Amino acid sequence: METIDAIYQRRSVKHFDPNHQMTQEEETKLFEAAIQAPTSFNIQHWRFVVLRDKELRQKIRTEFGNDQAQMTDASLLILFTADVQAWTKEPHRYWQNAPKEVADLLVGWMGPFHEGREWLQRDEAQRSIGMVMQTVMLAAKDLGYDSCPMIGFDIDKVAELINLPEDHVMGPMVAVGKGTKDSWPKPGQLPLSELVFDNSF
Repeated sequence: METIDAIYQRRSVKHFDPNHQMTQEEETKLFEAAIQAPTSFNIQHWRFVVLRDKELRQKIRTEFGNDQAQMTDASLLILFTADVQAWTKEPHRYWQNAPKEVADLLVGWMGPFHEGREWLQRDEAQRSIGMVMQTVMLAAKDLGYDSCPMIGFDIDKVAELINLPEDHVMGPMVAVGKGTKDSWPKPGQLPLSELVFDNSF
């Protein structure tokens, strides 16, 4: 599928075939595509928690997820998190294939850029989650699957359920699977004249 086609065809699907299973090859292909998403300094601080346990998914759905059917019915339920402190954890590994002078330069910048700027560390983590989520959803569409991003769940309770480390942040979930019902027509995009500005507002 062409990228532009995937962008236009991707919709937030709510109804999935609960009996459909993705193959291991498809799942691997999806995540290998996902990690091509960009991150600041190539930190790659996203961490994907694949919620596979049926009882866990049911608990999240009924107790903490506003009874959203896609939480249990989709083939994959992916919780997106990020390691806010990834910039401190063996940062040379993010540049292991780069020329030494490039790696040394960028790793040297990484500390001063993040040091003492907790707000920036968190913002970068969430920005990266957003970019990798979109990559997952477009890759899923290319593989013939539908998806649905979700924030309608109790973040604190789900964080407890997955034992979220203290230096990680929670992002949304994405359900991926075989859709069984068409989405509503798109409700309408704002005109570009309201959204695009040359040089300043």
